[in-house]
Amino acid sequence: MATDGGIHHYARGEWHGPSLSHRRIRFQKGLYADFHHFLLLGEGSGELHFDNGEHRPLHGPLLAFLPPQARCDLSISAGTAAHLVGASPQIMVDAIGDKVESYSLRIFTEQRKLVEALDPLTVTEISPLISGFVRELGDPSRSSWMVASAYIRLILMALWRGSDGERSEQRGQGEVGSILQRYRQLVEAGFRQHRPISDYAAELGVTADRLHSTCQRALGRSPIQLLHERVVQEAKLRLERSARNIQEISDSLGFRDPTYFSHFFKRKTGLSPAGYREIARASAGSENSMLSSGYADWP
Repeated sequence: MATDGGIHHYARGEWHGPSLSHRRIRFQKGLYADFHHFLLLGEGSGELHFDNGEHRPLHGPLLAFLPPQARCDLSISAGTAAHLVGASPQIMVDAIGDKVESYSLRIFTEQRKLVEALDPLTVTEISPLISGFVRELGDPSRSSWMVASAYIRLILMALWRGSDGERSEQRGQGEVGSILQRYRQLVEAGFRQHRPISDYAAELGVTADRLHSTCQRALGRSPIQLLHERVVQEAKLRLERSARNIQEISDSLGFRDPTYFSHFFKRKTGLSPAGYREIARASAGSENSMLSSGYADWP
């Protein structure tokens, strides 16, 4: 975990009290260029000004979630208060974690979200979490990476559930979609254990052949290919966004030794882990299709 520059290089927490004039805040600026941001707007109004020319009026109380690609400025009207929370890619990796819900959260965090007063329960649930995050960062004597990451995880989960993400994933799935969804969840929970596909099939209550034909027919890849893609995706993510060395990443992904991990990664990507990390660092802030930017390959 990279905290050499202090927690404030990886997390942002600001309280903007009511003022007599309007203010303008740039989200993705300098140190915060790759941050995910949460905005909690109080009673009052504001406006988001996106780099593509789009303008979105805001009327509080309101919660907005803005991924790094939603590049914009915020105008806050006179008399309006706001909390602003930002999390670096490293904090987001820790917050999203590696549980069953993690895959869904990664997909969810690629889209901007606005939760207005029409959904007061979600805003009410998240408000104390955001203010708690801001207080945590406001006290340099105790600001903690672990606490900041925990707050972001709770905020994300509340926002995902409040946006109906949990239930919407379960709708409209036939038998094939259901098998794929459950296989995805099992992979998410267990891909570090390097279990055989027959174990997954048994947990799903289908034969290994049935699982293979389902994946192949729907996605054009076998179950083992999908499993390996998930391992590679996680390896890329950690090489890009963490300061762990290759052995630590290998261990965290369940490989028996870093040499085997390096061979596996190079076989799947054409690059060694160190070579991939070098390219990722050189490409920071730019578009590069080989980097781990997408999570929506499965239905």
